[in-house]
Amino acid sequence: MQQLTPTRRVLALVALALGGFGIGTTEFASMGLLPLIGDELVGGFAQNPERGIQTAGWLISAYALGVVVGAPAIAVLAARMSQTRLVLILAGAFAIANLSSALMPTFELTLLSRFVSGIPHGAYFGVASLLAARIMGPGRQGAGVALALSGLTIANVIGVPLGTFLGQTAGWRWSYVAIAGIFALTLLLAFRTLPQVAGNPERDPMRELSALRSGRLWLMLAVGAVGFGGFFAIYSYIAETVTRVAQLPASTVPWVLATLGVGMTIGNVLGGLLGDKALIPTMLGGFITVIPVMGAYSAFGGHPVALFALAFLLGLTTSTLVPSIQSRIIQIAGDAQLLGAAMNHAAFNVGNSLGAAVGGAVIGAGLGYLAPGWVGVLLATAGLGLAIVSVSLDRRQAPLRRLETHEQRVVEPVA
Repeated sequence: MQQLTPTRRVLALVALALGGFGIGTTEFASMGLLPLIGDELVGGFAQNPERGIQTAGWLISAYALGVVVGAPAIAVLAARMSQTRLVLILAGAFAIANLSSALMPTFELTLLSRFVSGIPHGAYFGVASLLAARIMGPGRQGAGVALALSGLTIANVIGVPLGTFLGQTAGWRWSYVAIAGIFALTLLLAFRTLPQVAGNPERDPMRELSALRSGRLWLMLAVGAVGFGGFFAIYSYIAETVTRVAQLPASTVPWVLATLGVGMTIGNVLGGLLGDKALIPTMLGGFITVIPVMGAYSAFGGHPVALFALAFLLGLTTSTLVPSIQSRIIQIAGDAQLLGAAMNHAAFNVGNSLGAAVGGAVIGAGLGYLAPGWVGVLLATAGLGLAIVSVSLDRRQAPLRRLETHEQRVVEPVA
C-alpha cells in the first residue's frame, strides 16, 4: 500500500466513515420514518396502527435481507478486485439505490428498493474495515474497525435525527434524496483520498467461500445474529413508543434517536479500545450489561425521562459489542477476511430482520409497544449463551489447532 501523508490518511478515514454515516442513516432513519411511510403507503394504517406498523416493519426486514444476500455474494465476486475500487463501486450503488427508494410510488416497489439498498451494506463495511485496519497499521485492528464503524454510530447522533426531522417536515422521500447525496459525496472523497490497494488477480474466489466450512465462524455469526436481534426489536418501533406510550409529541422522536446515537458513538469507541486489550471479556461483558437495560426498557420505557436514559444506555451497551464481535470474526475467517467482515454485517442484519419481525409480531398481537423489550432480553441472553459456547470450544480446540499447524510446518519441503 502506498504511503500517505498525515492529512490524506485522516481524509481517507473520514471518507470511509462518511460511507458508514450514510449507511447508518439509511438503515436507522427508516425506523424513525416508519410511521410516515406506513401512513402513506400501507392501506388502513390510520384505522389499525398496530397492524399497519407491523406491515411497514417489513421495509426494515427487506433492507436486512438485502444485506444478508449481498454480503457473501459481493465478497466472493469481488475477491480479486482492488479494495479501493470496490469501495467506489459500492458507494455509487448506494447513491442510486437510495434515490430509487425516494421515487417508488407503491409499498411493494418501495419494499423492493429497500432490499436493493441493503445489498452493498455488508460488503462496504467489510472492505472499509479492512482498509481502515491497513491505514491504521499493525496491532490496531480493533481501532481501525471502530473508525470504519464510527460513521455508523455518528449517524445515530446526527444523520438519523436529521433524517427523521426532514421526513417529518418535508416528507419522508426527501430523507432518502438527502441520503443519496451523502453517498455521492462519499464517492467523491474516497476517489480523491483512498490509497491505491492493488487487487490480487491470482486469488481464488472459492477460497473466500472456504471460510464458510468453519463451524467456529458460523457460531460467531449466530452470536451476532441472535444477540443483536433484541436491539433491533426495540429500535425498529421506538418511534411508536415515544408517541403512543410515553405520549410525547412526534417532534421528540429525533431527540430520542439522537440520545441513543450518542450512546452508540461512545460505546463504539469504548468497544474498539477495550477490544484491542481484552477481546473476549469485552464481548461477554457487553452482553451481560445490555440484558438488564432491555428489561428496564420494557418496565419503564413509558416514562419520558426513563425513556431518554434507557435509549442512551441501550446504544452504549449494544455498540460496545460490535468491534469485538467483528474483530473476532475477522480472526476466525483467516485468509477470507473480506467474506468474514462482510458476513458479520450480514449476521447483524439477520438480527435486524429477526428483531423487526418478532417485535412487530408481538405488537400486532396486542402485547403493547414495550413488549419488544422482553424479546430483546430473550435474544440477548441467547446471544450470550452462544458466545460462551464459542469461547469454550475455542479453548478446547486450541491445542489441536496448534498441533495441526506444527505438523503442516514439519512436512513442508525445504526450499
